[in-house]
Amino acid sequence: MAKLMIHADHVLNKIDKEIYGHFSEHLGRCIYEGLYVGEDSPIENVNGMRTDVVEALKEIRVPVLRWPGGCFADEYHWKDGIGPKENRKKMINTHWGGVVEDNSFGTHEYFELCRQLGCETYVNGNVGSGTVREMSEWVEYMTFDGVSPMADERAKNGHEASWRVNYFGVGNENWGCGGNMNPDFYANEYRRYQTYVRDYHQDHKIQKICCGPNVDDYEWTREVLKTCFTRSQEEQHGFMDGLSLHYYTVPGEEWNHKGSATVFDEKEYYKTLHKAYFMEELVQKHGAIMDEFDPQKKIGLMVDEWGTWYDVEPGTNPGFLYQQNTMRDALVAALTLNIFNKHSDRVRMANIAQMVNVLQAVILTDGAQMIKTPTWHVFRMYRDHQDAQLVESSIEAAPIGLETENYVPNLTESVSVDQDGVLHITVANLSLEEAYEIDAEIQGRASGSSAVNAGTAAEKGGCAAVTGEILTGTMAAMNTFEAPEAVKAITFNDVKRTENGLCFTIPACSVIHLAVR
Repeated sequence: MAKLMIHADHVLNKIDKEIYGHFSEHLGRCIYEGLYVGEDSPIENVNGMRTDVVEALKEIRVPVLRWPGGCFADEYHWKDGIGPKENRKKMINTHWGGVVEDNSFGTHEYFELCRQLGCETYVNGNVGSGTVREMSEWVEYMTFDGVSPMADERAKNGHEASWRVNYFGVGNENWGCGGNMNPDFYANEYRRYQTYVRDYHQDHKIQKICCGPNVDDYEWTREVLKTCFTRSQEEQHGFMDGLSLHYYTVPGEEWNHKGSATVFDEKEYYKTLHKAYFMEELVQKHGAIMDEFDPQKKIGLMVDEWGTWYDVEPGTNPGFLYQQNTMRDALVAALTLNIFNKHSDRVRMANIAQMVNVLQAVILTDGAQMIKTPTWHVFRMYRDHQDAQLVESSIEAAPIGLETENYVPNLTESVSVDQDGVLHITVANLSLEEAYEIDAEIQGRASGSSAVNAGTAAEKGGCAAVTGEILTGTMAAMNTFEAPEAVKAITFNDVKRTENGLCFTIPACSVIHLAVR
């Protein structure tokens, strides 16, 4: 029996909802055919946005959407994507597949998509091939309400009122596809460019995100912070509100042979989860460097690209990065989100790559058909953590795997309490063979506890009622267009209340969410 300790009366910090964010790049069929089909499409849509996809994304409460890239962002010139669509400039998408980008999805379409989703906006600017003036004018075009050339141009293009930009990324992967810069050069460019990301609304501040490291490039983190961080009274915490981090889980040893998304053995399964678990070390070590400069944790670590990356599905364009999604990916998602929750004092945003039809997508489409992947179900099960309060918890875990160097913990968890006093427990069992009985001791759930609303019933273990759901299956189980619901979350009722809390058994290769009232 594994012990799960929950100190419900020890609230640590808020889990920002943006940790459950998403990423959509002009890449493959993520936007075109995935999110956007155009107003004249026979597929049901509202202003060009697929109705079925939007509704599925609303169900998981997408909190923020990053756009237009990715590597595409640093070759994107925003003026090509405004005005009458028949007049918009066409270009070759040199990064992704060499296909023609017709710019029919641009600034206006992005904000319309975010309006339909009800989510915050995260726009990524072009530092690699753009100019300060271009970035400055884009911010003015999007956010200025007064009389100006850019505001007038926006009105002429059909949107008189300004939009709100919640987050603005000053460049993307500038250590690589965004210009192959060294940290000192980029940091000084960042200081210059961010100056012109102006706040045109007194009641709204754009959160500026600085390009952070690639995986474990700790030198990049330190050198960029040296140049960009200041504790001056006027600037509070310097020139940035967030520092990005990119890390992909790639099971293959060679970039050209990443491994199949659907055909793999137990050894590769555990290797994939081992590599996903590296996120724990990355967050800790980059966070420790940030603590040296920012001990009050005013700057957020924004993991704005994460997820699994395999070889593309056979017969598809190699530049489109289309891959299937299995229970292995669901376990990667659960493991990673538990890590982010547990480090939510520093991790303020994360954006899974990518939203539809690319890499670890939550949705796949084929013409008019749409399926929700196992990863989508994890995001739906975890949605109640958004803006809830993280509470102290720990679980007895043991290393598992077929090779010592690829060990992972058998169990991983995170726990939060929402504004109504409901305790949300998420547990993932990474083992392919073993089910585990969990003895969950819940402390601090007596009536009137500071962690719950006064008057909460103090029955066994402080549990007035418990509801649950489970996602489980074999490691390669997936949803297909022929069998779209082969893998889905179902009700989980096998929970016993004890004097101290709860007792339940979590099957092998599964994820459980319990709501305790």
